[in-house]
Amino acid sequence: MHKALCVLGSTGSIGRSTLNVVEMFPDRFSVKALTAFGNIQRLARQIDRFSPQLAVVGDVEHARGLKSLLPVGCKTEILWGSSGYCEAASHPQVHTVVGAMVGAAGLAPTLAAIDAGKDIALANKETLVMAGHLVMEKVAAAGVRLLPIDSEHSAIFQCLAGNRPQDADRILLTASGGPFLNRAKETFGEITPEEALKHPNWQMGNKITIDSATLMNKGLEVIEASWLFNMPPQAIEVVIHPQSIVHSMVAFADGVVMAQLGIPDMKAAIAYALSYPERLRIGLPAPDFKAIGGLRFSEPDRERFPCLALAFEACSAGGTYPAVLNAANEIAVAAFLEKRIGFTDIPEVVGRTMQRHDLGSDRSLEAIVEADHWARQTADAITREMTR
Repeated sequence: MHKALCVLGSTGSIGRSTLNVVEMFPDRFSVKALTAFGNIQRLARQIDRFSPQLAVVGDVEHARGLKSLLPVGCKTEILWGSSGYCEAASHPQVHTVVGAMVGAAGLAPTLAAIDAGKDIALANKETLVMAGHLVMEKVAAAGVRLLPIDSEHSAIFQCLAGNRPQDADRILLTASGGPFLNRAKETFGEITPEEALKHPNWQMGNKITIDSATLMNKGLEVIEASWLFNMPPQAIEVVIHPQSIVHSMVAFADGVVMAQLGIPDMKAAIAYALSYPERLRIGLPAPDFKAIGGLRFSEPDRERFPCLALAFEACSAGGTYPAVLNAANEIAVAAFLEKRIGFTDIPEVVGRTMQRHDLGSDRSLEAIVEADHWARQTADAITREMTR
């Protein structure tokens, strides 16, 4: 079956890898819509290569800049802003929407895509972190498919295939541990953004790379897995696995554990989500187990990486707490990358923001958006206090 795609966040690492897969299989995939925020040079090259009907950027200034880069007579329509992202995600000719935008901005277009009856290949974990109950309810009501692109959630999805969901006892979510797994805790205050951006195994965008260094990324994945696979947080265990060969595992009621293994390359999970239930020959080799020799696993240290504990806390509390966790983390990571706060200040900002949050009973989209806005303001104020 030929699939027409909308790629939300096409200029980021996941978006670019998605387009690499599309290029490998032009008879199976085409691109109808591309979106970015401000990387108009790369987006212009993608428009030239894939000729989408629609392209969207963050604001009118970027839209003007993008138009100036395109050749006279280019037929791609250029839109901007949240309404433009939602229009791209609900484009009538699109079959599958690849959600690869960074952060909370991915929520609205994902919901628009579901409402329009599109299948979702989801890499934007914040969508489920913020509004997992709403997203999964809408997916069920619309009868669309939501297939995970995150390598860990793709692995869990594959381990569950052919098994009864009620027979799964635990999810074993693997984590590389990031670049500071073995670094002395007393030196964490000296960590620079440049050091934190050097992930040992994966090539990712700046925000997710910092999240991997703090283990917040794994915490967000715990919340995402809880919604995707209908598992309580106490049934999800994070396991440090520095080699990133075992992408995750599922333990079943009879003591059997099933694992999905592969080299650390996001194209495998992307291709599987796009072609499910088929598997595409994308040119990736299987791991060389003789060369690897052995696989290592250990317990995460939540004292050294308190962001992981904060995420479990937010997942257990539910309601709008995960949205607050996510928003505060986005503000804190941005401040760290701008060198306004230190590495150890990231969990401090998130924790203090969560402590100030008053959890109500309202779980509507409006309440989630309001909590997200409140958390951003609160976290920003806290970071400013730290830099005085």
